[in-house]
Amino acid sequence: MSRRVDAKTLKAWLSDGGEIALLDVREYGRYGEGHLFFAVSLPYSRFELGLPALVPNPRVRLVLCDDGEGVAERAAKRAAALGYGNVQVLAGGTGAWKGAGFPIYAGVNVPSKAFGELVELERHTPRVTASELQCMRERGEDIAIVDGRTVAEFQKMNIPGGVCCPNGELALRVKELVPSPKTKIVVNCAGRTRSIIGAQTLIDFGVPNEVVALENGTQGWFLAGLKLENGAQRRFAAQAAADLSALRQRARTLAEARGVAFVAAGQVSHWLAHRAGTTYLLDVRTPDEFAANGPAGFAYAPGGQLVQTTDHWIGTRRARIVLVDDDGVRAPMTAQWLRQLGHEAYVLEGGLAGAGKIEIPHAAARPVPAGPAAIEAKELAGRLSDGSAQIIDLRSSMSYRKEHIAGAVWSIRPRIARTADAGKTVVLVADDPAIAALAAVDLAEGDVRVVRVLAGGHEAAKAAGLKVASTPADPADAECIDHLFFTAGRHEGDEAAARQYIAWEIGLVDQLDAAERGSFRIAGAP
Repeated sequence: MSRRVDAKTLKAWLSDGGEIALLDVREYGRYGEGHLFFAVSLPYSRFELGLPALVPNPRVRLVLCDDGEGVAERAAKRAAALGYGNVQVLAGGTGAWKGAGFPIYAGVNVPSKAFGELVELERHTPRVTASELQCMRERGEDIAIVDGRTVAEFQKMNIPGGVCCPNGELALRVKELVPSPKTKIVVNCAGRTRSIIGAQTLIDFGVPNEVVALENGTQGWFLAGLKLENGAQRRFAAQAAADLSALRQRARTLAEARGVAFVAAGQVSHWLAHRAGTTYLLDVRTPDEFAANGPAGFAYAPGGQLVQTTDHWIGTRRARIVLVDDDGVRAPMTAQWLRQLGHEAYVLEGGLAGAGKIEIPHAAARPVPAGPAAIEAKELAGRLSDGSAQIIDLRSSMSYRKEHIAGAVWSIRPRIARTADAGKTVVLVADDPAIAALAAVDLAEGDVRVVRVLAGGHEAAKAAGLKVASTPADPADAECIDHLFFTAGRHEGDEAAARQYIAWEIGLVDQLDAAERGSFRIAGAP
C-alpha cells in the first residue's frame, strides 16, 4: 500500500516552497475533463516511459493522482520499481480534492493558458478582431501577419497571407521578417495564448513597429465567416540576423531585469553532480538545429512551445530549468517568460560551447520490462481461425474506430487485465512495442499466461491480408478514456466547439484561487 496524502496537506505542499512533482496518471481524456491546476498529465498507459524525463530526480516528493479508482496505486508501485523513494497517492483522488473545496480545471496546459489571459489583463496587450484585420487587408494597409504556432500547425490552416514564425523565434527573426518599422505586425495563433504572448514578446523586446494580437486567432477568423488558407509553406528565413550582437544585448538586458540569471557550465555541472534538487536542461532552438547538433544531456523544447505547454517537459515544480541556444536571444527571451510563469529559469553562458563543458552524470540503469515475444501476422491468422487467440488493440481509441483487425477488441492498460481472456493467447497490437510491454506487465499480474505482440502492428496485419473493420461508434465515447472530446472539433469547422474553447480560455482567470494566481510573477513594462 502506498503512502497517502490528503487534499488539504497536498494543497499546502504546493505552496510550501519545496520541490514537488504532481502527476495525474489517468488517461488523457479523463485528465482533460477535470484535474488539479498544477497536475501534469502522465497516463498510466505509458507511465514508466515518460517518468524519467518528466521527473528526473528519483528523490523528489512525487504525488500521484487519479479518480480514486486505484490506478494511482498501481503507478506508485511502478515508480517504486524505478527507484523513486518518496511517492504518495492523493487520497480519494480528484473527487476528494473537489470535496475539500479546491478548484478542478477542464482542458490541458491550464497554467500556461491562464497565464496568457493574465498577461493580457495586466499588460493590456493590444489586439484586433478578425473583422478589423480583414478590413485592414481590404484597404491595403501595410501589415504583416505573423503566425506564432509550429510549422505543422501553420501548414494545416492559417490566416491568408500569414507567415509562420514560432513565438520562440520572434525576437531573433522579426527584423528580417518585417524590415520596415512602419509595418503593423499582427501576431496570431489558433486561439488566444500564443497570440498574446507573441505580441507581448515583440512589444517588450522594443521593436519599433506597432504590434497587436489577433483576438481568438484562426478560430476567431472562421467564426467571423472568413476563410482560412490551407497548406501554406511561408515561414521565417533561418539565416543569422544582421545585428545579432545588438539583439543579444537587448535580450539579456530584458531577461536580467526579470530575474533571469546567466549560469556557467561549472555551476550546472555542480547542480547535476550533487542532486540537491532537480535540474532540467533544454535546447530551445528549432527542430532542425537540435537534430544537427543538439548538446548531450539536453532535451529539445522549442521556446514558443515551452511557454505554451510547459508541462510537456517540466514535471517538477520549483526545479531549475537551464536553457541553451546558439545566438543569445532565444534562450533569454524564453527564460524571462518562464520566470513570469513562476519557474526558476536560467540561461547557460556560452551557448552551445558552454553546453559542451557540462559534465553529465552517468544515469543509473532503471529496470524496463521486457516485451512479450512477437507473433507474425500469418501465424496470427491461423490462431484466429482455430479460436485460440484474442487480439487486443492498444492503439488510440480513435485509430481503432477508424480501422482495426476484424475481431479485435480495444483496450488500454488501466483496463486491460479485465479485458483479456486468460484462456487464450492474448495478442497485443500497438504502434509502439514499449506500450505493449507495459500492458503485458499488468496482464501478467492478472494471471494471463500467454501474451504476444503483433510484429509490425496493424499495418503488417493489413499487408498480410487479415480482414479489417471500421466501427465509428465502438468503443462508445464514455469508454474512450484516452481521447479528449472537449472542443475536439474546433479546428474542423465546428463553430460551437470553437466558441466553447474560447470561452474556456477566457474563463480560466475567474477560476483561479489566491495560491494559483499568486504562483505567477507577471512583470511590468520594461
